Amino acid sequence: MQIPLVMTIISPDRTGLVESIARAVAEHGGNWLESRMCRLGGEFAGILRIEILAEKKPALLAALQQISGLNVTVRADESKVAPANLRQTKLELVGHDRPGIVRDISAALARAGVNVEEFASEIVSAPMSGEDLFKAQARLQLPESCDLAALKKDLEKIAADLLVDVSFAEISGT
Repeated sequence: MQIPLVMTIISPDRTGLVESIARAVAEHGGNWLESRMCRLGGEFAGILRIEILAEKKPALLAALQQISGLNVTVRADESKVAPANLRQTKLELVGHDRPGIVRDISAALARAGVNVEEFASEIVSAPMSGEDLFKAQARLQLPESCDLAALKKDLEKIAADLLVDVSFAEISGT
């Protein structure tokens, strides 16, 4: 029987790391379903979802442990189908970098019952001044009860305090 697994990985970054993981999955009959991976500092981190025959899971885990420097955590994928009454939106943030931006924005989202599905952020130099700018993008799942206008107002209040521009874009097809 095929079982779905979610794996988190972290390792010092090096050429061929993803290929080593993919080879181990394929050699054990696994199917790579989806992943998100990136280099952060000198480390390479990622999360991936695979399917594999249940009886091959121990051998795959042993093979992954043999990859030099790789730390792997594996969990059963117990994902549930998302309720149909959820909407998706994309949130973009740009502003002067300072501590607390992520904390304050994520607190407002949590108060509104919003689930953060994906989040990516970085610090970049402002084009004219060279000052540090915080940039983030998030894919959010909004419950039916979420008043998007009220959420925008709450985020804009925080944004005014933090000098951050906030924009939303509905994601179609959901």
